[in-house]
Amino acid sequence: MSLASINMNVRVNLLLFLFLFISVLFNVKGQKIPLVYDVENRGANFPKPALPAPEVLPVIDLLPDPFAWSSGEGRSTNFCDWSRRRNEIGAEIQHYEIGPKPDRPDTLTAVFLNDTLTVRIIKNGQTLTLTSAIVLPEGKGPFPAVIGIGRGSGSLPSEIFSDRNIAQIPFNFSQVMAWQQKRGNEPINKLYPHLAYMGAYSAWSWGVSRLIDGLELIADQLPIDLKHLAITGCSFAGKMAIYAAAFDERIALTIAQESGGGGAAAWRVSETLGNVETLGKTSHVWFMEDLFKFSKDVSRLPFDHHELLAMIAPRAVLCLGNPDYEWLADESGYVSCQAARKVWDNFGISDRFGFSIVAGHQHCQLPEGQRPEVEAFVDKFLLGKNNVDTNVAVHPYGSVDYMRWANW
Repeated sequence: MSLASINMNVRVNLLLFLFLFISVLFNVKGQKIPLVYDVENRGANFPKPALPAPEVLPVIDLLPDPFAWSSGEGRSTNFCDWSRRRNEIGAEIQHYEIGPKPDRPDTLTAVFLNDTLTVRIIKNGQTLTLTSAIVLPEGKGPFPAVIGIGRGSGSLPSEIFSDRNIAQIPFNFSQVMAWQQKRGNEPINKLYPHLAYMGAYSAWSWGVSRLIDGLELIADQLPIDLKHLAITGCSFAGKMAIYAAAFDERIALTIAQESGGGGAAAWRVSETLGNVETLGKTSHVWFMEDLFKFSKDVSRLPFDHHELLAMIAPRAVLCLGNPDYEWLADESGYVSCQAARKVWDNFGISDRFGFSIVAGHQHCQLPEGQRPEVEAFVDKFLLGKNNVDTNVAVHPYGSVDYMRWANW
């Protein structure tokens, strides 16, 4: 074999190696990153970060870096580190904002009878019962499903799901904790009396997870495709959808409508706006009372709500806004969404995060302009139609410099 032939073979092999390396890199960045997981929290065994008293926390004026370790010792944008990092964020949110989300109790049973799922949870000799009247499509399934807060489709039009043979599963949140809880006197407090201080968003997230546990227990009776579960809600229930998905990795798609302060909006940014739902003005019973120690200095929070959103990564999220309602702080929601989106961008899965802030409609009413965006996310992430466009970033804030809040 001639020297030229050898050199040619070397060049071909080198090009082949580079092609394979780039292909593997692309797969790690995007194609091989799961759309959902089969456990509530893969990172439950990671150690918690240090959780100092509020008065000694450092001041962070801008939005904290979602990739920076809580210890302050560097940062990682590698996907292999993300489970650990999202659990650091989750530990901080529970410690400073909503209280601990209890683990799944050892005793949990489920029955499906007369189109109703009944989940019974026993802890400390006390029983909490969840019931959900499920709307199943005709046929054998298994069917993708949406957990709607309050009703089967939340505040979204039910035909978006029924026309696509998607089951609708209402989450009756008051069976866990009332909308305006009386601390220590709610159904969940009978099971966990030592957590009387917990906020509603911790309790409700726990309830959603227990509902999913029930679906798993009767998977041989109820034809639900557990790899294609969505959750949706509007306003306070939009916040609930975000928290539930952030703390349960079995939820593949989150559609949060008009979630406002305490939802998609960032506490720090909201402080700079007008009459909006700031940390000091939001409902105390939805959170731990200790959260309000930060009402005069939100910059001491070690996290913000772009990181609450980011906890859902790498799963899919669509945030919907309505700038006609000043209280919702949608400019803050826009900044927060842009910051959160950088996490999905970094992992090469930008199509899994979208936001749409559109005026001209009533609160919690889906306008026609947003409907195709919702349907696209449903089609791609519940039905697996990969040919639809979910690169959604619709907003009226072209003059807002969101990058000044996210200089990382």
